[in-house]
Amino acid sequence: MTTPIADSTSRTERILAYMVAGVVGLSILAFIAMLIGTATGVGDNDGFSQGVWPFVITLPLFGLPIGFILLIGLLVVNGIRRGREAKAKRP
Repeated sequence: MTTPIADSTSRTERILAYMVAGVVGLSILAFIAMLIGTATGVGDNDGFSQGVWPFVITLPLFGLPIGFILLIGLLVVNGIRRGREAKAKRP
C-alpha cells in the first residue's frame, strides 16, 4: 500500500534528492576531515600531498557545485510535476 506522498513524488525526484544529500554530505565530511587533519598536524612537511588527502581536499571543490546543480535540477523537476498536477486538477 502506498501513501499519497509516495504517489506524488517521482522516481527522478527521489534519485535527485538522494544524490544531493549524498554529494553534499560527503563534501561536508571531507571538509571536516581536512579541518581535523590540519588540527592534528597532517599538513606539516607537505603531508596533504600524500595518500588519500589530495582526493579529500578536492572533493568539496567539485562536490558542492555539483550538489548545487543537482538541487536546481530537483527544483525544476518538482516544479514541472506540480504544474502538471495543478493543470490536471483544473476542470
